[in-house]
Amino acid sequence: MARAQDSFTFTVGKLDAGMAILLGDRAHLIEFPSVLLPPGATTGSIVNISVHRNVAQERKRDHEFWSLQEDILETFGSHSPENPQLEVRNVTQTSVTLEWPPIKLANAKLRSLDIYKNSQRLASIPNALTNYSTKLSGLSVDTQYTFQLLLRTSAGTYPSNLIRVRTHTIADTSGISVCFANVTDSVLLENAKLALKEMRAKWSDKIQIDTTHFVCTTPAVTPAGAQPAGGVAAAPGAEYQRALQLSIPVVQPQWILACHSEKKMVPISGYYLGVTPPNSGYSQRPQSMSQASLPSSSAAHKNSASRQSLPSIRRPTPPSATTQGPINEEEDEEEQAPPPKPSPSEMKHKSNGTMDRNFKFPTSPTQAQVVPPVPSLPTQPHAPKPEHEAGSNHTNEDDLTPVAVVVPSSVEVPPPPPVEKEIRKSFVESEDGEEEVGETVEIDLR
Repeated sequence: MARAQDSFTFTVGKLDAGMAILLGDRAHLIEFPSVLLPPGATTGSIVNISVHRNVAQERKRDHEFWSLQEDILETFGSHSPENPQLEVRNVTQTSVTLEWPPIKLANAKLRSLDIYKNSQRLASIPNALTNYSTKLSGLSVDTQYTFQLLLRTSAGTYPSNLIRVRTHTIADTSGISVCFANVTDSVLLENAKLALKEMRAKWSDKIQIDTTHFVCTTPAVTPAGAQPAGGVAAAPGAEYQRALQLSIPVVQPQWILACHSEKKMVPISGYYLGVTPPNSGYSQRPQSMSQASLPSSSAAHKNSASRQSLPSIRRPTPPSATTQGPINEEEDEEEQAPPPKPSPSEMKHKSNGTMDRNFKFPTSPTQAQVVPPVPSLPTQPHAPKPEHEAGSNHTNEDDLTPVAVVVPSSVEVPPPPPVEKEIRKSFVESEDGEEEVGETVEIDLR
């Protein structure tokens, strides 16, 4: 077998745009890069070209290629996301608490983690990379449900195991999970813990996702737990405030004892914090610490009402004063001062036997009351008095001074006490044609 020729002879035929047209002895024509030609080669130059195989470089290339393939397989082909393992943490009459171990995604990226109830998507789990439990509420009593997780990643979809759960009946108290806070009575606290143990219920000192009730006798923290509340021992504790934020019912330890004695779930309405438990006498409405620290609106109203000034009574004017200026024009028009008491001589002779209905006995300043205005009736002018009676039994009108009382409209005025009234007999007509007043009798109506 003849040895292969080491080199070939070619004639440069043309140089154009970086390419050289080479012509062989047997009219072979090939295109050859002009940059690979020897320096000074032009059209018509004869060149020898030899070609050799580089086996060492081929082996090196193959080794690098297959090493890369093995790394890709080890990184992305050997480990894949795992299916979640769903477990039941706690079951009550109306809720189910589920948990699962941390999800393993390998090198995939998380798309979503959804919870399914009875084969229907219920919700998406928030913070699936750090959240490993969920609580589903609003379920029916003594009803069977199925739950499942569905993990969606960039590497595919991975469903969890399917679990079947039946909610508890009213007589099943094993689902109770309480958080104890500040219970002042240590004996009551121990009895409540023993009752929970006999009911196969759970309790802890911290609020957890399956906590059903928060038990305490006072929202104030103990001295050891005063730091979260700013160092004030009487302030609400951090766990108490968290229970209010999570809408966890706050009850007293007596509720646990009632459930243990009744062997069923007892309504918590009578065991809220601030309410005296049943069969304990006086009870009061429950209130939070924020409401207890503030005064009630009724107490504030009473305090403001007590600060209001009492009705002021004006002092009587001196006898020399004939008129008294009104304090208020409207009150002066509505409230007129009572007229002075007439003398017996003035009452004896009347022109037509009528008398002014606005007549009232004057009262002392200590008994002054507000008298509603009475519409006056038209009266006849008085007849002239005889001269022999003009100076006898006459009462000085200047000695009586009307008293006006100014009462605030916001203060309720008690009804005025009864005053003395006179019962007069009918008038008798005299011989000279004038009417005479009969005998009068004074009756005390008090």
